[in-house]
Order: sequence, then structure tokens, then C-alpha cells
Amino acid sequence: MRRICTICARGGSKGVKGKNIRPLLGKPLIAYSIEQARSSGLFDFLAVSSDSELILEAAAKYGVDYCIKRPDELATDQAAKLPVIQHCVRQVEELTGVTFDTIVDLDATSPLRAVFDIIESVKLLETRQVSNIITGAPARRSPYFNLVELDSEGFVKLSKKTGSQIVRRQDAPKCFDMNASIYVWKRPALFNGSSVFNNDTLLFEMPEERSVDIDSELDFKIVELLMSERREFE
Repeated sequence: MRRICTICARGGSKGVKGKNIRPLLGKPLIAYSIEQARSSGLFDFLAVSSDSELILEAAAKYGVDYCIKRPDELATDQAAKLPVIQHCVRQVEELTGVTFDTIVDLDATSPLRAVFDIIESVKLLETRQVSNIITGAPARRSPYFNLVELDSEGFVKLSKKTGSQIVRRQDAPKCFDMNASIYVWKRPALFNGSSVFNNDTLLFEMPEERSVDIDSELDFKIVELLMSERREFE
């Protein structure tokens, strides 16, 4: 089984400027994902894709195998992530002559994940022989109970209904927030699809405290606090 881990980090962050290499407890943010991938012991190669030379330099410093320069058309605000991962994997396959069976993408802005989460996500894919795995945490709001939307006239209604009225949140179907932390694919599913959702996609559940994705200054402060507390107990 040949495996590759990709980390895709664009230079032009809007919510938190320069977040992918912003120092977090003494290390650039992207370093945490690189170190977690290495510590898992799962991968033949680790590659970082970016349009930013500064990000690629930081990645090289922390020991990635390949720094892949992202084409301009894949580095815009509108560019989808799936083609970026596909480009990165193809580039490494051309450089190494290896065709990968399993592809894992780690989001650079989710440093709270545990190495255990990576290992178990890959294990779930390879044991169940499904197309892909996404990760998520139990949702704080339920579309069946307390998540609402506005109709065309501006009136409020529940986002989703079942056949009967749900009066307790615990009775609603279990829902999850995608945390974008880990994506795992079989190679055919990655290259033949255009979505992260397939008929046999499975979810690996992660706890809320390992699921914060940094998209704002508040997120950064929360992650910094949680990582500081984690270090105190190590």
C-alpha cells in the first residue's frame, strides 16, 4: 500500500493574514500538520502545495519531501481544493514514478488534530474499502431542532423536518459539523470525482476540542489557548 500526505496552504488568507506560517507557540502553523503526518509513520512521501514561496520555504525547513508550486489558476479565491490536491499528487507521482493507493490531505489550519485521528481515518478507509473518509465533530445545532432558515418571504422555519415533531434535541438524527481536518481517498475516487461526497463516503468522528479550524482571529486565539493547556498536561 503506497500512501502520500498532502498539505495545501495558500498564501492569500483573508480572515487571518499569513495564517499558514504565523507563529503558534513558537512554530509556524503549518509545522504542526507536517509533524503530525511524520509522526503517524504512514506515508511514503509528504508534500506541501502552495503559491507562496514563504510557505514552501517553511515547509522545506520542517522536512517535507516535496514542495509543489501551485499554478496561478489554482491559487485564486474561487479555486476549489480538490483540483489542488489532484495537481499536487500528480506532480509527486511524476517526480517519484510511484502511483499512490491512498491519498490523505491534512488542513494546515487544523493543528489540534491528534496523530491518532490520522491513523484511524486511514485505517477506516482501508478496512472498509470505501471511496473516501471525511472528518467531523458532533454539531452544536441540529437542522431538525434548532437550526433555522428564512423562506422567500422572510419567515423562519426549521431547516429540515422529519415525519413527526421533535421536542428534544437528543431525539433528532445525529448530525456533524465537517471540520475539514483530514480527508482520505482511494486514488480512483480522488481523480474520478468532483466532490468530497460519494455514495459510500464515511465520517470519522473527532471531538470538538480537536476540531477547531482557524478561519478568524478568534479561532486563532482559541487554538492557542487549547494548545497551551494541552502542553501544561504533557
